[in-house]
Amino acid sequence: MSAVWSRSIRTVDPALVVILGGVSAALHVGKLSPALPVLREALGVSLLQAGFLLSLVQLAGMTLGLAVGLAADGLGLKRSMLGGLLVLFAASLLGGWAQDAPSLLLLRAVEGFGFLLVSMPAPSLIRHLVAPHRMSAMLGLWGAYMPLGTASALLFGPLVIALASWQVWWWGLAALTLLMALWLWQVVPPDQVRVPGHSAPDMKAGTAAQANAWPQRLRQTLVAPGPWLVALSFAVYSGQWLAVIGFLPTIYAQAGVAAGVTAVLTALVAAVNMVGNIVSGRLLTRGVRPQTLLYIGFCAMGLGTLLAFVTFPLAPGASGLPPIFRFMAVLLFSMLGGMIPGTLFSLAVRLAPNERTVSTTVGWMQQWSSLGQFAGPPLVAWVAASVGGWHWTWGVTGACSLTGLLLARQLGARSQR
Repeated sequence: MSAVWSRSIRTVDPALVVILGGVSAALHVGKLSPALPVLREALGVSLLQAGFLLSLVQLAGMTLGLAVGLAADGLGLKRSMLGGLLVLFAASLLGGWAQDAPSLLLLRAVEGFGFLLVSMPAPSLIRHLVAPHRMSAMLGLWGAYMPLGTASALLFGPLVIALASWQVWWWGLAALTLLMALWLWQVVPPDQVRVPGHSAPDMKAGTAAQANAWPQRLRQTLVAPGPWLVALSFAVYSGQWLAVIGFLPTIYAQAGVAAGVTAVLTALVAAVNMVGNIVSGRLLTRGVRPQTLLYIGFCAMGLGTLLAFVTFPLAPGASGLPPIFRFMAVLLFSMLGGMIPGTLFSLAVRLAPNERTVSTTVGWMQQWSSLGQFAGPPLVAWVAASVGGWHWTWGVTGACSLTGLLLARQLGARSQR
């Protein structure tokens, strides 16, 4: 039986295993949200600390995204992913024994480093593993790894926590990540060994010399306006998306919604983000302007949170729209907002200074995306704690959406040149 099982897992498409590795890493980003209500009681986590717990997983990406984008190819794509999965395994295993908020905060930062090691090299690894005619489809599937992992964590986390404990939820994901690392190690071919002065078989002539010229690629990326516009746009998108999705379980719990219902509703909100990602790619293929998709996405996010959170009058406990309309507004926020990242990945390729700086541009975008996710949840939590409720959340997200619209205008002008 074990031999049959071993043969069956080896026959799985290696590129699909890479994508599943990304999903397993994304589970650790999303695993905290369903546990927040329990953690606030068990460890005495304050609302502001909860915001940092949500965002600290992005600390590594915020500080090291560009560096990893430059260095992952030299480190080895498979080795980087394996190392990241093992870091996530160790941090989640230790996190189950955390006794206070500072310990959990530290381990969330470590998990962020592991997540970065997994997510940054994955697109390049997929390109090496698939034939050219399959590359667009597989990279499109990769683009959905984050909402899929987040939605799965939001759906299954409350069930595990209710049946066992938040510690079992941490340890279970640690075990799953270890199994994923073993699977990837068995199925994905080894990194090519590169001999000094010679390029690997899949490298174009001159690539090795270009890799050694990383300071030049770094300078070219940072002095060009395109990478900055794309990166800042991703920051204002990701910061508000994680803030809203991350606090939904807490908001529902405070409203008296049952844990099982909360899990399904929050997972659905995260999952519909995949729809926007997929649709944006198809619309871009059919000739729709990127600027138009960004306008739709940012307007939907600003309007969605306004309808979901605003109360009349603007005071704690005041009435707003009926719950069903608020939920539909949050679905609008996530689904149409999902068109933004797909569009920005396309623009990152087009607006990179040259072909050699595409991965560096993506790394810079990832770094600012992480910065947005780091700042967004604590900012929303601070506003909620200051005014005594969530009714001013739309002010934070609205400011992000307005900034996104201004950046979209600049991106539209740049992409037409």
